[in-house]
Amino acid sequence: MNNSRDYIKIERTAKARRTTAGVVTYFFLAVWAVIVLFPFYWMLLTSVKSYSAYNAENIPQFFTLSPTLQNYADAFTEVPLGRYLFNTTIFTVVTTAVMLAVITLAAFAFARLDFRGKNVMFVLFLSLMMIPSELVIITNFVTITNLEMRNTFPGLILPSVTSVFYIYLLKENFEQIPDSLYYAAKVDGTSDLKYLFKVMIPISKPTLITVTILKVIECWNSYVWPRLITDDENYYLVSNGIQEIRENGFGRENIPAMMAAVVVISVPLIVLFLIFRNKIMAGVSRGGTKG
Repeated sequence: MNNSRDYIKIERTAKARRTTAGVVTYFFLAVWAVIVLFPFYWMLLTSVKSYSAYNAENIPQFFTLSPTLQNYADAFTEVPLGRYLFNTTIFTVVTTAVMLAVITLAAFAFARLDFRGKNVMFVLFLSLMMIPSELVIITNFVTITNLEMRNTFPGLILPSVTSVFYIYLLKENFEQIPDSLYYAAKVDGTSDLKYLFKVMIPISKPTLITVTILKVIECWNSYVWPRLITDDENYYLVSNGIQEIRENGFGRENIPAMMAAVVVISVPLIVLFLIFRNKIMAGVSRGGTKG
């Protein structure tokens, strides 16, 4: 009987500790969530405040009783925000599509094909990750300038159509596919490309989706290279457009409209991540697991 009472007491104590630990954990998670999400809330709140109401605030207000969408209209009429979005969409779609073709073929070659010096070549290829990005940008700038491709979409796109990290991630994923499938396909007379498209790509779909989403986010947020290679407003991306809005009189004076432009630019990426967040996590974990 005493043993039963002691067991129940120990069980209750352990349950109380787990409950306390859970409460403390969720409390700190809630605090962290507020810290992380508050800038987004403030951005959205400012974007729906009228210009006069925002300027009349001596003390920042954390809510508004008279929201307005006029700032969003001003963001599209006062500056060519629509053109910036169009340019960014073209840049993102083309760059991502070309990069997927390049990294898929490269990863397949390193993972499945046998050729002399493959391992040495791959090690040298990985060593490119050690080169500072500033040196790469300088080299790319000189090359694109010499080819007279400044202020063109090819000049924006070409330096971004490959990634050593994505090739490595996809190669690791391809190597998890059993060799027996490849040998069986070769016995049946299947070509390497057909095996790649019919077997390897469908199996590696989670990783490819992850790479696609990460590349879209990278292209959408790209700033340094587009800022360096373009000085023609007709080729500005949203990152350059926001900088232009901030630097001219419109961005400095009309902060609510500036925030409205930032909301318009940010929403597509937020929605994309919320929709595919599970696939991103699954793809990364699959790509980094051997066996």
